[in-house]
Amino acid sequence: MRSFFVITPIIENLRKSPQVLVENKISFAGPESELSIYDTYQQAERVKLKSDQLLFCAMVSGKKVMHSTEGSAEGESFDSDFLPQESFIMTPDSSVEIDFPNAKPSQPTTCLAIEISSDRINQVAASLNAKQPLNKEFGHWQYQHKLLHTQHNNETQGLLNRIVQMYGENHPDRSAMIALAVSELTIRLLHHQTRDFILSFSATQPDHNGLTAVLDFIQLHLNEQLDVDELARMACMSRTKFFTEFKQHLGCSPIAFQLQSRLKKAAVMIKNGENITTSCFALGFTNSSHFSRTFKQFYGFSPSQYKKRYLNS
Repeated sequence: MRSFFVITPIIENLRKSPQVLVENKISFAGPESELSIYDTYQQAERVKLKSDQLLFCAMVSGKKVMHSTEGSAEGESFDSDFLPQESFIMTPDSSVEIDFPNAKPSQPTTCLAIEISSDRINQVAASLNAKQPLNKEFGHWQYQHKLLHTQHNNETQGLLNRIVQMYGENHPDRSAMIALAVSELTIRLLHHQTRDFILSFSATQPDHNGLTAVLDFIQLHLNEQLDVDELARMACMSRTKFFTEFKQHLGCSPIAFQLQSRLKKAAVMIKNGENITTSCFALGFTNSSHFSRTFKQFYGFSPSQYKKRYLNS
């Protein structure tokens, strides 16, 4: 499996002399944050990991199996394979247990973890609430204390790559650059959680307002071409106000949102063993080559590569 991260010479030199074989850790401090890189060189089971701050973990190579009962209202166990170009976000004061089924000296399992202080998260949320407040029915921008396991898109992967390079450099503006990049990562996390909440709200209460009606319509018609003017009428807004409201709450235009939703649904179908061509046309793509290019631009994998990695896992 190829690595998606560019490791700087400073970091690489420190990794050459591991002190332990399971979760060997090197750390780099930043403003209200810390980057740690964990390397594991032998198979192990139920290794405990706990952090008193939010921990944004991104897989670099190999495979982990994450176990936790945190974040579930019913106390049900959370068991999930953790593969490269995926993130596993731990809530403050939570813990997990980790299996390393494939780690070996020649191919260590590597993961990076960015610890972000609660103060930084609260500062970013307060800035969003001041500059782009949500409609009152959606509450406020805030971090929701629950575990999150997500696939990176290329933008998130690029940001994480830049963060790793910044921590491992001696640039005179290193601290300021890290602070900005970690704030961007936090904004992406808040947008991800808020989008999920808004979509869940829209699915259960589609008639609550114009935006929830539009979102429910898009989710139910992923395979159809959208008419933006019709969506604006459905939302009972002018075209300009509709675009502004939509982007403020979802972070993109309606057309881009539908495309992202299509690709995420396609990823789920492919991961679950659906035929790639069938998934393509079922979601409204009219050309399999275009679907493959768009999927790779978004996820960094072609659909066939994406399917293979989950079959192998």
